[in-house]
Amino acid sequence: MIRTRQLTYQYPGGTTLAFPDADVPQGAVLLLSGPSGCGKSTWLALLAALVAPTSGELWVADQSLNALKNIAADAWRACAIGFLPQKLHLSSALTVQQNLALTFWASGQAQDTSRIEAALQSLGVQDLAQRKPAQLSGGQAQRVALARAVLLQPRVILADEPTASLDDQACADAVALLLTTARQHGATLVIATHDARVATLLAAKVEGQVEGQVEGQIGLHRLILLRNQL
Repeated sequence: MIRTRQLTYQYPGGTTLAFPDADVPQGAVLLLSGPSGCGKSTWLALLAALVAPTSGELWVADQSLNALKNIAADAWRACAIGFLPQKLHLSSALTVQQNLALTFWASGQAQDTSRIEAALQSLGVQDLAQRKPAQLSGGQAQRVALARAVLLQPRVILADEPTASLDDQACADAVALLLTTARQHGATLVIATHDARVATLLAAKVEGQVEGQVEGQIGLHRLILLRNQL
């Protein structure tokens, strides 16, 4: 579940972004579509409690994020949010298994090797556990990053430009992988992208599309809410 009301964010000494109100039910898909620089990544950062709103109300996974700060925000994020950033941020010095193990450390939980193995297996990369990121292809690295994102069975999966620089087949594969993974975990899926192919792919796979245009304000240019659950 995601709910926002009169949400704004002001960059230090800079522009203020104003975002549309949103009500996203658990298990739904939200596509944030618009050109680079319109605020998509900032909205994802707000949803993940990586930055705090300047004003307005923000609820994610039944948690009010307005008063959630520092260590409490980190612990909540590790358990509730699966984040697939555009830059995957896999530690080059660690193996795939060790990269996933960091998730348990961030959440304050004891490491569970069986869950790491299960997450890698669910995405077809269990044989890569002892490799380091430099030994992975781009597609393999994305699957490992997604396994890390869903390791603790988050209620919300956030994907920032997941199809950037991908050809048409790889783009379709990435969207299908995100949808399948979200379905497996019953998670709300939020995809932020300026890639027009993603909207077409989602529309073909999920029914009940409701599109809303956001005009006359700085912030998200277009917000497409797919209301039915996966």
